[in-house]
Amino acid sequence: MSSMAKRTQDWFGWISGGEWLLGVLAIVALASGWLIVGALLFWLAMWALNVRIAGSAMASTRAARIAVPVIFGVTILVVWECLVRGLGVSPIILPPPSAIAARFVSSTDLLWVDFKQTALKGAVSGYFIGCAAAFVAALAIDRVPFLQRGLLPVGNFVAALPIVGTAPILVNWFGFDWHSKAAVVVVMVFFPMLVNTVQGLAASSVMQRDLMHTYSANYWQSLAKLRLPAAMPFIFNGLKISTTLALIGAIVAEYFGSPTRGMGFRISTEVGRLGLDMVWAEITVAAIAGSAFYGAVAVLEKGVTFWHPSQRN
Repeated sequence: MSSMAKRTQDWFGWISGGEWLLGVLAIVALASGWLIVGALLFWLAMWALNVRIAGSAMASTRAARIAVPVIFGVTILVVWECLVRGLGVSPIILPPPSAIAARFVSSTDLLWVDFKQTALKGAVSGYFIGCAAAFVAALAIDRVPFLQRGLLPVGNFVAALPIVGTAPILVNWFGFDWHSKAAVVVVMVFFPMLVNTVQGLAASSVMQRDLMHTYSANYWQSLAKLRLPAAMPFIFNGLKISTTLALIGAIVAEYFGSPTRGMGFRISTEVGRLGLDMVWAEITVAAIAGSAFYGAVAVLEKGVTFWHPSQRN
C-alpha cells in the first residue's frame, strides 16, 4: 500500500463509529428543519472528530494541525447559522453567517477602499514607524543606563494612557486623514516593542559577553555578533504583539474623526444605520488582515530565528 493510500485510510479511519453516526443524524436533522437539534448533533460530531484527531498517531503532522482549527471554525459557522435561524434571532441583533457572506461579496469594492485607508495607510505605516522608533530607543537605552532609569518609566506611563483619551488629541493634531491614525498606532506599538527589545538585548549571559570582550570586540561588534542575534526571539515577540495592536489602534482612532472611508468609520456608521451585516463584514476583513499580518511576521521569525529551540520541530 502506498504512503498516500495509507494516509487516506488513516484519515477516513478517524471518521468512524460515533462520529459518523452523529454526523448522519445531524445532516438528517438539518434537512428536516430541526435546526437546533441538528446544530447540537453537528457540534458533538465535530467535537468527537477533533478529539479523535488530536489523540491519534498523526496528531503531530501538518495536515492534522491544519484540520483541527479548520473543523472547529466550520463548526462555529454552522452552529451559528443554525441557532440564529432556528431561534429566529433578528438580523439587527446577530445576522447569520450566510447574510454576512452575501454582504461581503456584494461590497468588495467598498471593503477594499476601507481596507486601504485603515490597514495599509494607517496601521502599516504606524506599525513600521513605531517599531523602528522603539528599536532605536532600545539601543539608546542599552547604550546609556541613565535612559533606562528615565525613559522606561515614562514609556510605561504613556502605555497606560487609554486610547480613547489619546486618540482625539492626536486626531486634532494630525488631522482627520490616515496620518492621525498612524500616530495613534505609533503610540500603541512603541512601548511593547521597546520593552521586548530591551529585554532581548540583556538576554545574553555574562560569560558570553566576557568572551566577546576577550576577543577584543567593541560595543558594536558585540551587538552585531552576539546581542542582536540573542535578542531576536524577544524582538519578534514585540513585533507579533504589535501586529494586533496596530490594526486595533487604527480602527478605534477612526471613531474620533475620519474621512468618509475607513474600517472604523464604516463600523460606526453602519451601527447607527443598523446595518449589522456590513459591520460583521468589516470585522471579517479586520480578522483576515490581522491574521495575515501576524502570520507574515511569524514566517519571517521562523526564517531568522531557525536556530532557536522554539522553532525546532
